[in-house]
Amino acid sequence: MTHTYTRKAHRAAATAACAALVLALTSTVGSAHARSHDLGRESLPPGDGWGSTGSGTTGGARADAAHVYTVTTWAELKAALRKGGDTPKIIKVKGTLDATASGCAAFAAEGYDFARYLADYDPAVWGHDKQVSGVQEDLRAASAARQKPAITAEVPSHTTLIGVGGNAGIVGGSLQIKGADNVIVRNLTLESPLDCFPQWDPTDDNRTGAWNSEYDSAVVHGSTHIWMDHNTFTDGAHPDSTLPSYFGKIYEQHDGELDIVKGADRVTVSWNAFKDHDKTLMIGNSDGATGDAGRLKVTLHHNLFAGIVERAPRVRFGQVDAYNNLYTVTGEQKYQYAFGIGHQSQLVAEKNAFTLPAGVSAANILKKWSDAPVTATGNYVNGHSVDLVAVHNAEMPGEALRSGAGWTPALRTRVDDPRALPGLVGRRAGAGGAG
Repeated sequence: MTHTYTRKAHRAAATAACAALVLALTSTVGSAHARSHDLGRESLPPGDGWGSTGSGTTGGARADAAHVYTVTTWAELKAALRKGGDTPKIIKVKGTLDATASGCAAFAAEGYDFARYLADYDPAVWGHDKQVSGVQEDLRAASAARQKPAITAEVPSHTTLIGVGGNAGIVGGSLQIKGADNVIVRNLTLESPLDCFPQWDPTDDNRTGAWNSEYDSAVVHGSTHIWMDHNTFTDGAHPDSTLPSYFGKIYEQHDGELDIVKGADRVTVSWNAFKDHDKTLMIGNSDGATGDAGRLKVTLHHNLFAGIVERAPRVRFGQVDAYNNLYTVTGEQKYQYAFGIGHQSQLVAEKNAFTLPAGVSAANILKKWSDAPVTATGNYVNGHSVDLVAVHNAEMPGEALRSGAGWTPALRTRVDDPRALPGLVGRRAGAGGAG
């Protein structure tokens, strides 16, 4: 009996020792994985939207140690972007980078006087029949020309730009991904830049006039293999409601949040939050840009659009797959539409979720700008399945849309039930949600 007990005790002790060893090894491996896990070296997963096609999107994942930078100022960011040309690089943004810390006055050309500008081009004086011209308009243009290079940053090929920590972002700057290939932008809060010198166009808006501004938070211009992931786009401290009005029109200092234009192609936009903005997301910027035909292939999935007015997205030419996005509209906000159906577009909008207040019809979700086919199936509005094309055509027969975009998306790594999106996307989209 004593020997039997001893053998059992030895076996129990050995089992416990093995378990302890496995636990220790697992803990060590887990800790090593946690230490080695670097979001900056992550690539777009295979099959995750148009950005994954061809050579895929790896950004700066192959960067050597000499081309990994941490930046804490706007000037440091611009310098890091210039280093090494198209050599793979990872740039980690720590804290909030302010591109306009010196204020608008720092860009003003000598002699520019906004009060004089208003007096010279007041419609009561200038009218609505011709574009503005003269000394103050020339000085306004000169001031704008000084602002542009100060607040724009060119992002080269094979770059990963990623925020680290809980408050990484850019205020007042515009990321220009222009003529580049293989770029990743993740985990950043991008506060819309303010155009310090909007131009008054008296002939705009059916000759009632409008203030026109430049600068998007990010522009993908003629670039390929781009992944925009887990970023927050917002007007931040300067929503339109805080802007003044002149000549009866809002002094608009914002342009878009994200534009994908001029032959850009193979782009995936995932898990971003687009908040409190008017002209939000444009794919294709001109009906006359015939070179865009066959390009502008963009996937939008698991993005949050909250407090936006229009363009979520507005599409020309592009073969765009928009699925599993969440749109929330409140009774207080201005709202025009989500999906803009434009010239030669082939938009597929499937399994998205919309929350609309009383008085806002689901017919407004689609907006016809040109005659182009659209697929809009499996979408939910306020928790109920709705045929968006049928509702639109029933309420707006004069702007009837053609159903059936003519292609079937295949590049989707996960598709969620639209009814789960308020909890899923509402919680995880935006800066800080990756990893």
